Amino acid sequence: MKYNWYAIKLVVICVVIFFLQMIRPEITGQFALDSALLLSRPWTIIIYIFLHGSFQHLFYNMFALALFGSILEKIIGGKKFLLTFFVSGIIAGIGSIIFYVATIGASGAIYGVMGALAVLRPRMTVYVGFAPLPMSLAVVFWAVGDLLGLFSPTGLTAHGAHLFGLFFGLIYGIILRKDYGETLFKRSKEEIDDEKFKEWEDEYMSSY
Repeated sequence: MKYNWYAIKLVVICVVIFFLQMIRPEITGQFALDSALLLSRPWTIIIYIFLHGSFQHLFYNMFALALFGSILEKIIGGKKFLLTFFVSGIIAGIGSIIFYVATIGASGAIYGVMGALAVLRPRMTVYVGFAPLPMSLAVVFWAVGDLLGLFSPTGLTAHGAHLFGLFFGLIYGIILRKDYGETLFKRSKEEIDDEKFKEWEDEYMSSY
């Protein structure tokens, strides 16, 4: 499959839009996903993904998108990667309007990417803090953190968006697993063809 650098291109788009937000702060309010205005501004269910509230917010999201997005894109191809990203972002947005007044950011879409990777490459090593963990366990760790944050909210993190995006990523990963998933168990015994069996028979059975 041709690698199209879609994850990196999405990072560039988000960075450019962030600088536009700094120049024209009203952009954030006009295109944020506002639960009260979604019906009159339906396009915000997609555009909100590209908006970020601070440099720190942008940096962490873009680091994760560049890393996990590039890996997933190389595994399943550009079209399926984009499907994972945007559908996860839309579902994360739907989850957001249930819990929050307004939301911006790509984190819900990125959680969908990570969810798909957790299914397709569960043994891939990632670092949570300074601890190396398999991708499957790391996603469980992040999901538990968001569940706790959902019921005892602190700060501005949209935990509900993360969980909704992650859910879609996991489901889509299960759908793709047959074609793109890694083999969990390797063959422990080498298959013996007819020629090797004949050689073995001649060597060890000649005395009988």
